[in-house]
This record gives sequence, C-alpha cells and structure tokens, in this order.
Amino acid sequence: MTLRGTLEIGDGYRAKNSELGGDGPIFMRAGRLTQNGWDWDGAERFHAELTAKVKPKMAKPGDTVITTKGNSTGRTGYVPKDSPDFVYSPHLSYWRSTNPDEIDSRYLRYWALSSEFHSQLKAMAHGTDMAPYLSLSDQKRIEITLPAIEQQRDISDILGALDDKIATNERIVTTTQLLIQARYLQAINKESNPKPLGDLVEFHNRKRVPLSSRQRAEIPGPYPYYGAAGVVDYIRDFIFSGPHLLVGEDGSVITAERKPVTQYVWGDFWVNNHAHVLTGREISTELLTVALQFTDVAALVTGAVQPKLNMRNLMRLEVPLPTEKQTATLDKEFCEATALIRRRSDESRTLADLRDTLLPQLMSGKLRVRDAEKIVEDAV
Repeated sequence: MTLRGTLEIGDGYRAKNSELGGDGPIFMRAGRLTQNGWDWDGAERFHAELTAKVKPKMAKPGDTVITTKGNSTGRTGYVPKDSPDFVYSPHLSYWRSTNPDEIDSRYLRYWALSSEFHSQLKAMAHGTDMAPYLSLSDQKRIEITLPAIEQQRDISDILGALDDKIATNERIVTTTQLLIQARYLQAINKESNPKPLGDLVEFHNRKRVPLSSRQRAEIPGPYPYYGAAGVVDYIRDFIFSGPHLLVGEDGSVITAERKPVTQYVWGDFWVNNHAHVLTGREISTELLTVALQFTDVAALVTGAVQPKLNMRNLMRLEVPLPTEKQTATLDKEFCEATALIRRRSDESRTLADLRDTLLPQLMSGKLRVRDAEKIVEDAV
C-alpha cells in the first residue's frame, strides 16, 4: 500500500530547543499520547514564524498515530477533526490513508487497536541499548487485513458512534468543570475568608491499606487502586465507597502551579498510603475539591529528594472560601454539577468497555455488523 501511494507512513520533526517557546503549532512529544488520548495541557509550541518549515510533519485529521520508542512502543492514537494544529515528534509515527476508497482512516485507527496489529508489533519491536524501538521500515512490513471498503466504513461507523458519544461526554465534563472553577473564583474575588483545612474536612487515612505489586497481581478485579496521582492498578476488592477527595502525600504532591495534586473519586475503590483520603465536613467534598485547585501548598511540602505533604502540614493549609451565605449556595450548585460529571464519566466508561468488547469481534468477523449496530443503538 505504501508503494502504491495508498498509505503514507511517516515520522516526526526533530525540534531544537531554540525553535520552541513560541505561540505557533504545538510540538507533540510521544509522552503526551496517553492511554486516555492526547494531553494538551502545557504542551510546548514552536515560534509562529516556523509554521511553514514544520508543516510537512504536521498532523492531519484522520491520522492514526503510533509511539515508536520506549516502554510505551505501540501505543496508538487518532487525530480528530477538532484537533489543534500540532507537529509530530521523532518518536511518533503517523499512518495516513491517501485513498479513502481503499482504506477508511477511522477503520485503520481501530485496526491499530486489534490483536492482529499487536501480535505483529510484538514480533517486530526490537530493543536498542536504551529502549524498545519500532522503525519506519518495520512498520511498512506490517500486514493488514482489509475487508471491502463498505464493511470498513460500517465497522468504523459502529465503533465511531461509541467514541463520538464518549467525546461528547468529555466536552460536557470539561465545560462543567470550567464553569465550576469560574464560579468559585468569582465568589472568592468578591470576598474570601481563609480557613484551616483541618477545620473543614474528615481524614480517613487510617483506613488505607497499601498492597505490593505481587499482592495486587494475586487479586485482579474491577476496582481501581489509587496512588498519589492516579490509578495504579485494578483489584477485586475495595475499602472506600462514594465521593472522596484524594490529596497526594508522597512523591507526586505538588503541581507546577504550586497547587496540591488532587483526585476527585467516587464509586468503590482502594487507596494506598501515598494519598490522603478526605471528605468535606463544614463544606461539601465537591466545593473542597475546587478550592484546593486554587490553593498554594508549596510552603507546606517537605523533602528535597522525595516531596512529602504530611497530614499535620496539610491540616494547616489555609483554604480560601467565600462568605458563609455564598458557601451554602456554591455547595448546592457544585454538588449538582458534579453529579452530572459523575454520570457522564460513568457512561463513558461503560461505552468504552462496550467498544473494547465489540472491536475484536467485528475485526475477526465473529460478530455481524447488523447485530453490532443493534447493540450500539441500544447503548447510545
């Protein structure tokens, strides 16, 4: 396909430090292609006058993207229509359909998630002295099973409907979060009253139970196991239920903006001893979550090598709050808005699970397109 010009495979631009730091196209490093998609926050940008120079290595909507070096080799992504302008780094490769009558670009993206691709990837990815690596020549040797274009489009439409709904939910979640934050800032800018965190919350740290990787491997399951900055694993049991706020205690405890590392979590879950577990007492957990996103914690972090935010220091943290009357109003508003966030997020997880279940069955032909369409119609 590459020889016929049906499929274009390329890699990224090797940027110099002097070319970055402007307000032009984003320079997308491989580490910013995560399991959850693209991470745009704080990404470096080229100087605007370099746009023409880097344009040949710029992403196009419909590209399938693959990481080609390091432990994440073979992680894939997709460039949606609403993506901002960005340039690939050298450790990202793109696959681009140049003939939509032979290769549907979205089908290609889903095929890159299939076992057929990953079995070949495992056989091809070889190590350098430093890390695994997948060359352009290796990628061009990969073989793809292509059904008729009509079937490709049917499969991409089915799976795409699920991803489109997930994307809609993500936009609603992001917009709601931004509105909540703006409402909080508006309130405290009028009048604020700092209070020690210890007067506002209940700590549940005594219920935490750390598990080693070996222990977790023995009890795989559906419940998230949280660390200081995110989900570390999934296990078959839980020790907490319902909305809680996690605040990093060891390691990842402070952001580049000097704010605490926080996670608003709900459902059933487990937490290790690297994150404080809090719920609101005088204020809702939801209002507390927003307030900590704007509270400077740098003066309370200790440890030069391993940053730490211990419970005693965290309790001393002065949290800016609006007047008592406004706090009551915000509590109600934020609880309602966050309930919407939870519903949309839970729905997205369910839809993602369904997509991941349907994908291998559709790719292998074990599930008929007509039957899959009915399943998706009922889901969305």
